[in-house]
Amino acid sequence: MYDEDDLSVLDLEAELESPLDKLEPVDAESDVPKPNPEAMLALLDSTDVQQRMLAARAFCELQDERSIPHLIRLLPDPCPLVRVSAAYALGRNPSLDAVVPLIAQLADWNGYVRKGVVWALGNCHDRRALSPLLDSLKTDISAVRLWAASSLAQMATVGYDCVIAAIPALIEAMRKDPIAAVRSNCAWALGQLCRELPSNVIYATAIDALIETCAEDEDVGVREDAKASVLKVGDPRGLQVIEELERDGFL
Repeated sequence: MYDEDDLSVLDLEAELESPLDKLEPVDAESDVPKPNPEAMLALLDSTDVQQRMLAARAFCELQDERSIPHLIRLLPDPCPLVRVSAAYALGRNPSLDAVVPLIAQLADWNGYVRKGVVWALGNCHDRRALSPLLDSLKTDISAVRLWAASSLAQMATVGYDCVIAAIPALIEAMRKDPIAAVRSNCAWALGQLCRELPSNVIYATAIDALIETCAEDEDVGVREDAKASVLKVGDPRGLQVIEELERDGFL
């Protein structure tokens, strides 16, 4: 288990921010010109650490499959700023070839790096990432747990077996994690996964857990996120219970 203090230089709000909050969509319009991919590709193999970091960060904005093998090689770079930039860049340039190296990098001592790695693993949409993401949700620091929950929502596109494997861990974290933001992300992820499930026992268990969170979580933000998930799923029983909770003043 990792020590919460390994990101002690950050305040809690900054620690919990998602990389998606700071990285614009690849196709987003901007007045700022994007880096030249040819120049950045050359710098990825530079002997100068600042140039490697600059180039890796450039591919957080650029999508170019030619960068992938270089970024994979940078994952164990001696400089943590290069490593974290490479992880985020692989999240922008996901590849099945990157899955195993990213999983290996979850052993990194640096919490920033692990945060980037779990985000990138989610974007890879690969079943090999399931077990490491579940482990991160259970054992890592709060910032990594938060993004592991979000990445587990990506299992909806991987396969039914991955969805049903992710749900119990997300329910447990939604009920027990001490950090409200992590519980909120678990509620959101459960909503995403439920939309891909047939109406079966696992689906009903997840909906029941979301309803319970709507009514009982101590944090109003978590309750609202759980409610939003039920509403987006559109489960008739869940909608009825939410209506009753609202009528009785619990929501």
